[in-house]
Amino acid sequence: MEPLDLRDDRLLLSPPTEADLDDITEACQDPQIAAWVTIPAPYARSDGEGFLRQAVVPGWASGSSLTWAVREADDDDGRLLAMIGLDGIGDGSAELGFWVAPWARRRGVMTRATALVLQHAFAPDGLGLERVLWQAYVGNWPSRRVAWRAGFRVEGTVRLHGVQRGVRRDMWVGTLLRGDPREPVEPWPAD
Repeated sequence: MEPLDLRDDRLLLSPPTEADLDDITEACQDPQIAAWVTIPAPYARSDGEGFLRQAVVPGWASGSSLTWAVREADDDDGRLLAMIGLDGIGDGSAELGFWVAPWARRRGVMTRATALVLQHAFAPDGLGLERVLWQAYVGNWPSRRVAWRAGFRVEGTVRLHGVQRGVRRDMWVGTLLRGDPREPVEPWPAD
């Protein structure tokens, strides 16, 4: 599959490149990203290089995993703000995953990026998916809030469902179907 950019009036999503390695490496030093995302910790530049060469490039080539770097649309420097992707694309389904760099948090970046990716995921002239899965380790309230705003229904907590650096952890699991509203459909849980 040919790499594809997504955009709105504020954000540009494009496949990450080697020019993003410094930002990826810096962002992945953040304790919040390390706590909630399955990445090496500590995270080295070589981990970012491996991510690009062994995950991003082959994922786009096969169409099974699409990863975008999120940037401000009008930023000439193009500093990376976040990363978002669809993984395990097949049989009308994919899993949404994302992280936000510390310097870009609390600005609505991921809410907007998620809307762009979901629009592409469900569009007949996009991926034409029937459903998108979201998962997060229990306690990752920022991720859950993004999913909630996008209309994901949390189906429940799956005990010891995920493995992060050799440790099994409980996970929240939610789904969004093509015809579902793209807004909250259930009350926000007390956190």
